[in-house]
Amino acid sequence: MNVVIETSKYSFIKYNKKGSRFVKEFLSPIPTIFNYGFIEGSLAEDGMEKDVVVIGPRMPQGTVLDVNRFHGVVKFVDDSLEDNKEIVCEGGFYSKPIFYFYFHLYATFKIVYYLILKRKLANCRFEGIVWYKQNNDVSVGI
Repeated sequence: MNVVIETSKYSFIKYNKKGSRFVKEFLSPIPTIFNYGFIEGSLAEDGMEKDVVVIGPRMPQGTVLDVNRFHGVVKFVDDSLEDNKEIVCEGGFYSKPIFYFYFHLYATFKIVYYLILKRKLANCRFEGIVWYKQNNDVSVGI
């Protein structure tokens, strides 16, 4: 399956792909610490493609990765909807405390984002990271 990078690592701007273009979604107060994209042709509960976090070196926007398996999942709720993010490891640095801090901060930012820009109270929260074992059929919560 193909994973398309929408937002490159270290970017403060979150993008979404609309048709053949990448459109600015919002400006984040914190840079993303990973590459952020989606599974091409998939559909998540929020009506968009399923999200993917790609750990590894910075990749240009529009990069397409051929992914055979996922290494884990970030459990996340965005505006009361399950908005999990599959994890692909392409090498590089991973720190559990830094990722947990990032996603807790991101959930708080999303609450403020909905309150100020959308004028509504939203339930957004980070629920942890689950790493899959090698055969991808058993998971271990961390």
